[in-house]
Amino acid sequence: MQPVTAVQSEYSLWWRRPEDELFATLEQLGIGFVPCSPLGRGFLTGAIDQNTTFAKDDFRNIIPRFTPEARSANQGLVDLLKAIADRKNATAAQIALAWLLAQKPWIALAWLLAQKPWIAPIPGTTKVTRLQENLGALDIELTDADLAEIEAAAELIKVEGGRYPEALERRTNL
Repeated sequence: MQPVTAVQSEYSLWWRRPEDELFATLEQLGIGFVPCSPLGRGFLTGAIDQNTTFAKDDFRNIIPRFTPEARSANQGLVDLLKAIADRKNATAAQIALAWLLAQKPWIALAWLLAQKPWIAPIPGTTKVTRLQENLGALDIELTDADLAEIEAAAELIKVEGGRYPEALERRTNL
């Protein structure tokens, strides 16, 4: 028998179920959490809108959240991130990541200092410039008022579209 070292799951303003179903248990047991897709597969960066087209082999083509209608309906979340980003001289992606880091203070430490190596967010990228942008989130300080604004707006925005097609969602067990 092998111990569980880490659990990887999507976690972002778009998918917050790990807060309700995982965090307390993982923290209590010292099991790692690897939040993937913290930028909502690119949507929370503001670079994708209802008019964006994806390459034929892009996985987002089969994700219900990425239909043009769902992207249009979910734009309010991106608009909120952009508004805060403008005030902070940052990008929407940096605000989305800063929000993630603010949820559990130990996430930021783990990412930067490896003080709690069992928490390691992975905002995926293939470009050095995006990596540098992502790391810039560590310099963003979201105030209590900023976080309250994000929470209040997020509660009003019902994310449209499933995070996976139904058959794939059943496999995730989350």
